[in-house]
Amino acid sequence: MYLRKVEGPRSVTLPDGRIMTRADLPSEKTRRWVASRKAAVVRAVVHGLITQKEALERYGLSEEEFDGWKTAVLNHGEAALKATNLKRYRQP
Repeated sequence: MYLRKVEGPRSVTLPDGRIMTRADLPSEKTRRWVASRKAAVVRAVVHGLITQKEALERYGLSEEEFDGWKTAVLNHGEAALKATNLKRYRQP
């Protein structure tokens, strides 16, 4: 089996004991961002699987958009990323 050479770790262990690999990340061609995909990208960056710069380039995100996702996940969890819950978690 051939493993492609990548910068950084191939997998990281999350605080809850799960292992996250690069295969768990959404496709680079993702255009429909559901809460679970957004949270996966945020977890990957926070735990060091990929860099924030790599995530922004890979998925075509702006820094403001990613920072919004990151803040929502860290403060309220994955549920805060759902479009139906935006009003509940948005600051006045």
